[in-house]
Amino acid sequence: MSAPRDEKLQKVLARSGLGSRREMERAIEAGEVRVNDRVAHLGDRVTPEDAIFYRDERVDVRTQVSRQRVILYNKPEGEICSRHDPEGRRTVFENLPTLKGERWISVGRLDFNTSGLLLFTNDGELANKLMHPSSVIDREYLVRIQGAVDEEMKRQLVEGVLLEDGVARFTDIVEGAGEGRNRWFYCVVMEGRNREVRRLWESQGVKVSRLKRVRYGNIFIPSHVRVGQWVELNDKEIRDLLLTAGLNRPSVKKLTPEEQRRLERQENKLRSGAGKRSLPPRSGKRKPSK
Repeated sequence: MSAPRDEKLQKVLARSGLGSRREMERAIEAGEVRVNDRVAHLGDRVTPEDAIFYRDERVDVRTQVSRQRVILYNKPEGEICSRHDPEGRRTVFENLPTLKGERWISVGRLDFNTSGLLLFTNDGELANKLMHPSSVIDREYLVRIQGAVDEEMKRQLVEGVLLEDGVARFTDIVEGAGEGRNRWFYCVVMEGRNREVRRLWESQGVKVSRLKRVRYGNIFIPSHVRVGQWVELNDKEIRDLLLTAGLNRPSVKKLTPEEQRRLERQENKLRSGAGKRSLPPRSGKRKPSK
């Protein structure tokens, strides 16, 4: 017996990277989704032949992913996280491997002048779960500060600061290297608000001169993945990431022999040209990731 071709509308929208299933359910209830020439209703099911519109934009409907794929990209400064830029600036998607019949969905963003760890996946539901505040996933940044930083300032940043979009805070601040008015700090936030790390430090009257994301949940930048390079996560790393996101998917479809060889070739290519890691050392012990 063949599998049914129709699926719940909110599931199709979530898989296309537009939001979580619950968010898509709210969008349907608010009348923001149309199927063909009519306003959609909660409970609707759709087939690949249906034309779906979200907020008057045609949805690029994606079929069920054959296997979750996740890549880690070490973003350089000077790249934007949009697919296209009217100003002609380089985008992060230009450096990524091509997908057949699918597309890479960015897990959050880093601004133009921020470097470091960016995750991409072909699974819209996974991407939205990793970004959603309810998943409570910490992001660690390495930041260079120009200006005097004292214990009172750090206490204030950990307790919370009122920004224009609400109270924000670091859950951890650890000193790195540097002396005088140019010092490095490792700091952790639990949300992905726009320019949150910069705005927190700037609220204390100091300037952020460099910013690099070094960790997302349990994922760190491997020392052999240099700026501008990417590496694909293996099955175990993806399973761990699914657990971090709170998705109930106990098994990940295994790599085919050809896929395994492709990953090994990419890994060997990166390691053959790897340089030494150049991050400032942390003072004190690193707290275990969640």
